[in-house]
Amino acid sequence: MTSDPFGTLRKALWIGGAPWTGKSTVARLLADRHGLTTYHHDDRARPATAPGDTPAGEQLTAVLAEFEQRFQRALDELRAWESPRPIVAEGGGLHPELVAPLVDSPRRMVVLVPTELFRQHQLRHRPDEPTIPEQRSRLTRDRMLAAQAVRSARARGIRVIEIDGRLDPAGVTDVVAEHFREYLDA
Repeated sequence: MTSDPFGTLRKALWIGGAPWTGKSTVARLLADRHGLTTYHHDDRARPATAPGDTPAGEQLTAVLAEFEQRFQRALDELRAWESPRPIVAEGGGLHPELVAPLVDSPRRMVVLVPTELFRQHQLRHRPDEPTIPEQRSRLTRDRMLAAQAVRSARARGIRVIEIDGRLDPAGVTDVVAEHFREYLDA
């Protein structure tokens, strides 16, 4: 691993996962409750592919390659951070296979993924609802991203938390805080 002069990467807590699962909200609430600094790894930037014209498998490959490139830039940013408080980093591009080599324990990461029913609910109620062909392509790509994140997390012993809509953001934050308890209490 390259230099980490302030130990930021070793001490960070990581929240990855699928779109529309509340990663940013949970990180913000966790930071507010426990005095953490939040790093938002914005995963909205996507490779320049037209969702309606590109097969979901090709979109998945392109998105994962973009995630890896952007992750390296995020690591450079995080290494430069000198925060007196622990950092919670969140974002869809924080995939387990990228984060796992950095952490001393798989307990430093959680992956949030929606159940299929919750994903359908979110799609029906999102403010930027895409057109039907784009929606099918995006939904397929996002399902594939979530499935890949789950496989990767489970292979590395990283906890996967399924978001089904029964818990509000504060309730999901409670679950995540319990998972991170040993690091929050330190």
